[in-house]
Amino acid sequence: MSATHAVTTSDFPRWDRELLFEILNNIHDVVLVIDTDTTIVYANEAYARILGVPVAKVLGRRLDKIEPKAAAINVLRTGNSQKGEDYLDSLGINVIGSVFLLYNGKKKIGCISIFKNITEVVELNRELQQTKGVADYLKEQLEQWEQLPLSFKEYVGQNSQLKETLVLAAKVARTNSTVLILGESGVGKEVLARAIHYSSRRKDMPMIKVNCAAIPENLLESELFGYEDGAFTGAKKGGKLGKFELAHSGTIFLDEIGDMSLTMQAKLLRVLQEKEFERVGGTKTVKVDIRVIAATNRDLESMIEKGTFRRDLYYRLNIVPLNLTPLRERKDDILVLAKTFLVQFSREVGHELTLSSQVARVFQEYNWPGNIRELQNVLEHASIVCSSMSIEIQHLPAYIIPTNDNQVRFKDKPYAVKEIVARVEKELILSALDTYNNNRTKAMKALGFSRRVFYDKLHRYGIE
Repeated sequence: MSATHAVTTSDFPRWDRELLFEILNNIHDVVLVIDTDTTIVYANEAYARILGVPVAKVLGRRLDKIEPKAAAINVLRTGNSQKGEDYLDSLGINVIGSVFLLYNGKKKIGCISIFKNITEVVELNRELQQTKGVADYLKEQLEQWEQLPLSFKEYVGQNSQLKETLVLAAKVARTNSTVLILGESGVGKEVLARAIHYSSRRKDMPMIKVNCAAIPENLLESELFGYEDGAFTGAKKGGKLGKFELAHSGTIFLDEIGDMSLTMQAKLLRVLQEKEFERVGGTKTVKVDIRVIAATNRDLESMIEKGTFRRDLYYRLNIVPLNLTPLRERKDDILVLAKTFLVQFSREVGHELTLSSQVARVFQEYNWPGNIRELQNVLEHASIVCSSMSIEIQHLPAYIIPTNDNQVRFKDKPYAVKEIVARVEKELILSALDTYNNNRTKAMKALGFSRRVFYDKLHRYGIE
């Protein structure tokens, strides 16, 4: 089809006009003719059939008032024909077609737009992208999981405070309410988030996790919302779906929400309120159906007073708060948890493992700043070091043993450099985090660690 079409002023015979209109009305695609003022002078029957709007309702109306961003208006303005995809804001549909100018001799008298509705195709493509994205995400998570030490799959213990929290969590799991999980590092916030998701109506859909503290600020927006092709230098060709789109119809778990900047907090608030956003570098609004579970070990109310956390976002997140008790307040559960981990590690080392009475006493007296994750890591360390069935005090990491315990002399290991260095290193990391109010970026700079090394050490020492 040529870029321009000439229209003569001579009248067609009556049967020619009728034949022309019959031909146009039998075309399956929408045919729309507008004059230079963007007034709609003709629309075929496909317009009403495909768009659901009667032809009589649009004839004589100006397209720039109905659809100011339409491709036809751009063609009239620039004089350049156009073909490809377009989005009709007024109807909320995707279309594909072509627009070309109409001339009477050399005089431009309007343009003609021919297009079809491809919304269903676009949605199917989006679902395909989501499915592929979720599969890639789960594969990545599985690969990471295989490199991590074993972790418990459900909560263990008889502590009354914990039971109250779990009963409330089970109730809220049946709803779509936003959940805020509060608790110190290592208490099992992610485990609780998974339990809520897999007890909900969304259990067969994906649960996508985002650690807001582990992603650099300049990458967090594209990680959450995705980006379009060419949105920034180094952007993946064809763009990329963000975690919110991957979680469509499922759950998104925003861990370390207290580490999110005020700018990102404002964008997150919009998603919670409107369930929509735009990808980085894009203008099209993306709508999602998601359940949000957020978690933090920080005091959000204190951050609100300091102006580092939005009050309106806090109220949006805090619909159902779940407080997880630290391990030092669950003394009755320490040995129960320890035995659960020992069953897992016994399978790995190939023989049964038990705790000596001395180790049990140390566990009860220790404060467990890293909570359940620290207990798990301590027992994993002991299961590797121990060559017998009974884990003794000398098998524990040096930092956990009280200085007034006679066993700390390590008569059989007077120069246990690795244990001593590990103890000092962990204490320095905890001290830096405390000094900088758990701001990990500042803490890692003060310690002189790279991001990768810093997070490796947090994992090694059971610091969430």
